[in-house]
Amino acid sequence: MGFKSRWWVVFASVLGLLVGNGPVMQFTFGTLMPPITRQFGWSRGMVSTAMVVGLWITGISTPLVGRLVDRFGIRAVALPAILLFSLATASVAWVPASAAAFIALYALMGLGAAGQTPLIYAKAVSMRFDRQRGLALGIAMAGVGLGAAVVPQFAQAMIGLAGWRGAYAGLGVLTFVLAFPAVALFVGRPDSDSKPVVQRPNVSMPGLTGMEALRTARFWTLAFSFFIVAGTTGGVISHLVPLMSDRGVSLQTATAMVGIAGAALIGGRMLSGFLADRIHAPYVAAVFFFAPLIGIVVLLTTPRAEGAALGTLLVGIGVGAEVDLIAFLLSRYLGMRSFGEIYGYFFAIFMLGAGLGPFAMGMSYDRTGSYRYMLVCFAAALALASLPMLRLGAYEYPAPAEPVEESALAPTH
Repeated sequence: MGFKSRWWVVFASVLGLLVGNGPVMQFTFGTLMPPITRQFGWSRGMVSTAMVVGLWITGISTPLVGRLVDRFGIRAVALPAILLFSLATASVAWVPASAAAFIALYALMGLGAAGQTPLIYAKAVSMRFDRQRGLALGIAMAGVGLGAAVVPQFAQAMIGLAGWRGAYAGLGVLTFVLAFPAVALFVGRPDSDSKPVVQRPNVSMPGLTGMEALRTARFWTLAFSFFIVAGTTGGVISHLVPLMSDRGVSLQTATAMVGIAGAALIGGRMLSGFLADRIHAPYVAAVFFFAPLIGIVVLLTTPRAEGAALGTLLVGIGVGAEVDLIAFLLSRYLGMRSFGEIYGYFFAIFMLGAGLGPFAMGMSYDRTGSYRYMLVCFAAALALASLPMLRLGAYEYPAPAEPVEESALAPTH
């Protein structure tokens, strides 16, 4: 088997997602926000606007990336995008004292990040696995959790060594060094040592086209729930460091709490993937969506750092289940025929929520001097997100009853 084993693709996906759009753009944002606001005198709402623009650009661009990947293969699309994302991130190190320039660079980061989202890795893994798809996706997507735990610590260390500008330069270099080789050598590799688990995209595969999927109630049911989960959990995580700092917690301790969320994210993704192979996945999703609701309640009611750590852990568990469950539920309810394109639509909606959440948190603080009002709204929204999962019904495209051969995907030209 050697390096042609399909599990190397999972391992490489972990490395690539460690510096994916989430860890680099979202999870470091709370760590980088305080020194930026101090230097330029910008409000938290204004700084958060850059995050909104960046994430929305990613969301808008991802459906196109999905269609291009379906047509041309992973490496042809992802490698230039990773290079752009790395360069744009590093370029923030030289941003002038201009809010417009800061937002523009985040927009450029968002454009490059469209090719460094879980879409790339979820497609590669889903095309190589069927009966173990949930577990493989859970392990691969745990790379985001590892990044969430490690990358903010890296950014904090870089701030101590070279200031926030040096942190952005270091993040750009780190992204390129880890993600580019992972995709070039493993994730986008066209060769395999056995027959693919599904046929190439130019051959008829079970599932809906992108336009057909957009006309189904199941697509919009899933989109509604994941939009809410992305917005609420992303909003809490992005503002976790200033939220804790407002309570008198040191910057180092607050950054460590982001690491707790990252560790919970790892566990959440692996556990949700493992359970999705064994339990009806919508039930798994409903439970994992309810966890951050409890976490937000804990954050609202517990001022002490210990309670905040527990709340952060529960929010991280919810973040941990979202992306791999999107891929799993998409493959089982909408099929693999246009996986990249449909995942792109989902991710666009997901990123819309992920961008709106941090913005709403920033505006809540600027208007009221507190995050409490928005946290209450987030908790209520999460309760609504869990309910539609219970009405999705049986899978349209279940795994085959008998074992199948699973191996690497060869991209189509």
